[in-house]
Amino acid sequence: MDDAEAPPQDQPAIRTIAMPADTNPAGDIFGGWLMSQMDLAAGNLAALAARGRAATVAVDGMRFHLPVKVGDEVSLFANLTRRGRTSMHIHVTAWRRSRHEDVSQKVTCATFVFVALDDEGNPRAFD
Repeated sequence: MDDAEAPPQDQPAIRTIAMPADTNPAGDIFGGWLMSQMDLAAGNLAALAARGRAATVAVDGMRFHLPVKVGDEVSLFANLTRRGRTSMHIHVTAWRRSRHEDVSQKVTCATFVFVALDDEGNPRAFD
C-alpha cells in the first residue's frame, strides 16, 4: 500500500459509520463486517450493470492493511473493471476516516466477481 495514496474523488458506493455492535473482542471492527459492506457496494453496482439480479461468486485478493475502529467513517468505492458475457469483476476499495480527523486511510481492497442471474437463478447474458 502506498502511504501517499489518496481516496478516489468520485462519490462512494456506500458510506457508513462503524458501530460497537460490529466489533470483535479486541474492540476492532470485524473483518467480516467490512467484507459484507464491500460486497453490498459491489452488489449494488453489479445489479445496475446487469439491469437485474446478480450474485457474488468469488472474492479475490483481500488483505487488511489497517484496523477500523468504532466511530470511523467507512467509505467504499466500487468500479467495474471487467465484463464478460454473464460475469463481471468489480474492484472495491475501503477507506476509513476517524471522526475527529480529515485524513482518510485505505483499509483494504478486493475484486468481487458477480454473475448476472435470470428469474430462476441461472446465469444469463447481459448487455
